[in-house]
Amino acid sequence: MHIRDMFARDGRTFSFEFFPPRNQELSEDLLDSMEDFARLRPTFVSVTYGAGGSTREKTHDLVVALRGIEGIDPMPHLTCVGHDEGEIEAILERYARAGLSNIMALRGDAREDGHPGSFRFAADLVGAIQRFNDRGRHPDHRGFGVAVAGYPEGHPQTPNRMLEMDYLKAKVDAGADAIITQLFFDNRDFYDFRERCELAGIRVPIIAGIMPITSLKGMRRMAELAAGARYPAALLRAINRTGGREEAVRRVGVHWATEQCRDLLDHDVAGIHFYTLNRSTATREIYATLGVNDSIALGAHGV
Repeated sequence: MHIRDMFARDGRTFSFEFFPPRNQELSEDLLDSMEDFARLRPTFVSVTYGAGGSTREKTHDLVVALRGIEGIDPMPHLTCVGHDEGEIEAILERYARAGLSNIMALRGDAREDGHPGSFRFAADLVGAIQRFNDRGRHPDHRGFGVAVAGYPEGHPQTPNRMLEMDYLKAKVDAGADAIITQLFFDNRDFYDFRERCELAGIRVPIIAGIMPITSLKGMRRMAELAAGARYPAALLRAINRTGGREEAVRRVGVHWATEQCRDLLDHDVAGIHFYTLNRSTATREIYATLGVNDSIALGAHGV
């Protein structure tokens, strides 16, 4: 389903992100857990794409596998740096034939071989997807729906926040249908980001990215993957009170993420995107603590 139709149908989206497992055993584990995720009735799920397309085949294989699971509507990530336009065209053709409706368009990191490719910015990739759509190469007459990334705490490579907003507006003007944000831990950063988008004339839905902390190791890893991620002092104090006890850290992290979700729903968020790390437990606990069984109920009671 095109992402615009998702918003028209549900009003608010609830989605999950997965990454391609590194081996067959982990792939089977993820697919086995998909029943737990499907019971939560996500609006869609996204699948990441490694730097320079390093997980291209694994991403495609996982997306196709998810496409065959009832209740799961996959949205593959696609990065453009290091890719020629012909490569992007071939990937889009492949996804269109597989019946996929949406793409998460990202700039991504350069390939290790230094191949520059045809694109510099995510806006260039959005434009390429729209040219593909305009040629009628997708079964849906509108072509692919397109989501792009937003950074409530600022993009680590763009310290100039005004220039960062210009880049985001360029992605939307090129044809993006929605924004999915990087993870954040202080909702005030998201609300400020949302207001600045409005001031910049950005009118597409902005989906908030939430990642529950489940371990100290994972917390450190988050800081590496989401460069610039800011942990509020109140969250750090709560983590420190655990004394590093694994289960206590996990409980604090899930509680914090749950309160973020509750507050976001109270402030009319367009959607929530859960960074799951391929595990369903924390996400299921958040739904349960919010008092709902699935995304349909969460949307209904979050209005």
